[in-house]
Amino acid sequence: MEKIRVIDSHTAGEPTRLVISGAPDLGGGSLAERFAQLRENYDWLRTSLCLEPRASEAAVGALLCEPDDPHNDAAVIFFNNSGYLGMCGHATIGLVATLEYLGRMNVGEYRIETPVGVVGARLHGNGRVTVSNVASYRFRKDVAVEAEGYGTVKGDIAWGGNWFFLVRDPGIGLRKANLEKLMGFSKAVRKGLETASIRGDDEAEIDHVEVVGEGGDGVDGRNFVLCPGAEYDRSPCGTGVSAKLACLYSDGDLKEGEVWLQAGILGGVFEGKVHIVNGELIPQITGEAFVSAESYIVFSPCDPYRHGIHP
Repeated sequence: MEKIRVIDSHTAGEPTRLVISGAPDLGGGSLAERFAQLRENYDWLRTSLCLEPRASEAAVGALLCEPDDPHNDAAVIFFNNSGYLGMCGHATIGLVATLEYLGRMNVGEYRIETPVGVVGARLHGNGRVTVSNVASYRFRKDVAVEAEGYGTVKGDIAWGGNWFFLVRDPGIGLRKANLEKLMGFSKAVRKGLETASIRGDDEAEIDHVEVVGEGGDGVDGRNFVLCPGAEYDRSPCGTGVSAKLACLYSDGDLKEGEVWLQAGILGGVFEGKVHIVNGELIPQITGEAFVSAESYIVFSPCDPYRHGIHP
């Protein structure tokens, strides 16, 4: 029987499953080439780790890799129940907290390669991590979308390591008790984006919908994020907060270095800041992750669902 060693963690309630050893050999190419190998030839790894019977639909997988550049400290490929992610903020926090747990990282600064670029990470200790994300920006403002059952809504298209459509809460209320209604609204918005062929820069698919609302109770804003694959982010979503910060800065509502506290649908909070580096907006997202399990994924050749239960 084949075995793959994984360590599970969660960041503000959102799970990450990090592959430590036993994954398929992706060759010695660049991270982009290894990413292509995984997606094209070993997608069973993704489905095995992120689909039932071994996981919930919310699970995000992360494959720990050797970096292309020896000056960087690690490399990672992210995936979930529906496909692959360019960047994942909560999972990067989980990755660094897990490497701290394993004794591979101590308090300090690190550089991590992702499929969309190198990100920085500062480990504060006890699972608290600051991620300096890839350059983020707002692509379009006040884009009108027809959302079935809700009429015309307007939102912003922004990049935070993934593509987001940020739309105001139509009055549902950003509370866990309203999950079903929030799912219905955000799915209607995403369907409207697809129907109208509204896309991001370079015609990229907008696969995340972020419903945003006012803060209060010690936070500056709240959100609900619909992820690819029709699951919601339990955390405030690191790339989603990055996209939100880019919009705030563009509107003049957030100054460089000013702290923005963003609460997710479960109440967990990420601390966000922006810095302008060589003319680009670099979001910094701080959160904390907790290791929840160490295990081996066992692949029995007799198990008909060893590679996951596909939709």
